[in-house]
Amino acid sequence: MHTPNRPKHARENGRLAELDLLRFLAALAVVAFHYLVAYASVWGDRPAELFPAVAPVAGLGILGVELFFIISGFVILMTVWGKGLGAFARSRLVRLYPAYWLSLAAVAALYGLTGAKALDPKLSTGEYLLNATMFQRLFKVTDASGVYWSLWAELRFYLLMAILVIVGVTYGRVLAFCGIWLAAALALKLLQHGDVAVPPVITETVMPDYAPYFVAGMGLYLVHKHGHAWLPWIYVVAGYAMSLDSALARVHRRIDAAGFKNMPVTDTSVIIAITIVFALMALAATGLLRLKPSRTLTALGGITYPLYLFHSIVAVAVIPVLRGDLPPWIVACCATLIAVLLSYLVYVFAERPIQRILKPRGRAGASVASAVQMEKASVP
Repeated sequence: MHTPNRPKHARENGRLAELDLLRFLAALAVVAFHYLVAYASVWGDRPAELFPAVAPVAGLGILGVELFFIISGFVILMTVWGKGLGAFARSRLVRLYPAYWLSLAAVAALYGLTGAKALDPKLSTGEYLLNATMFQRLFKVTDASGVYWSLWAELRFYLLMAILVIVGVTYGRVLAFCGIWLAAALALKLLQHGDVAVPPVITETVMPDYAPYFVAGMGLYLVHKHGHAWLPWIYVVAGYAMSLDSALARVHRRIDAAGFKNMPVTDTSVIIAITIVFALMALAATGLLRLKPSRTLTALGGITYPLYLFHSIVAVAVIPVLRGDLPPWIVACCATLIAVLLSYLVYVFAERPIQRILKPRGRAGASVASAVQMEKASVP
């Protein structure tokens, strides 16, 4: 298949500052959802009743993870292009696990050494150790932290991408891969809507609820890399259409569990939010949304993953302590600032030094370092 010419706006060998900003905003959206809507056990009250003016908007923060998935599809495809399986696997290990292990240790210490009860996963030592592999869901073990669920989706995406890397990453093969995956996801969605039983192993592999986001991200990278290509837009549009169904279903599950009063998010607002997410990513992919790289944006992108991992720990440790003496708004702002500061400290003084220690030396190390640098935009 003919490979379209690479456009001038493609910057595949460096950071995309706009993705750093989008990642940070997505993380803040998740924090807002948890702090202002979801964490009733942390507050000892329904957050939506404490923050009624912003709850309808903060509730949309649940979709911040969906933005992470689109960015992941974009950036992972960017980093595997021209790379081997070994470099891809090593870069993923170096990127994902250091901050994850630190957060897991913090969760275990929080519930093992203090009297904290909110969000307690009630795990045994063995179950915490299994969580350290990040494959706990494969063994039906509870996540030590509720935010770990999205990492399981990311891991399955990486395993699928490993197949593509083994076959060889080319424009035509990426299009075929995306088409097959999206078609399989659509077929499973139709079967699910028809109440047809599907073996769990197939659903877990295909991920019909999340595949549209990953595929759309991959399609947008092809647009970014080959500006005049029109075929990738088919996957972007199809991914958008399927994502609406997935996003509405996820929000509806939350409303069914908590009640609309406690999750006051309408279908219209979900559709608008997903549309904005796709529009922003399309603007970034086409170069219409472009930010000049800076240390500030790089830092914001760097702290996103720790912020995603640690903000629930901060909530459990800080909010109940401040709740009785300060107004809810002040408590929420203090918890958010502490979470951001802690994330920055983890990023600078723990995550980056650990990654430097774990990086292979020599040429392979340089390749992995480059991949890790670009992939910092691919996970929460």
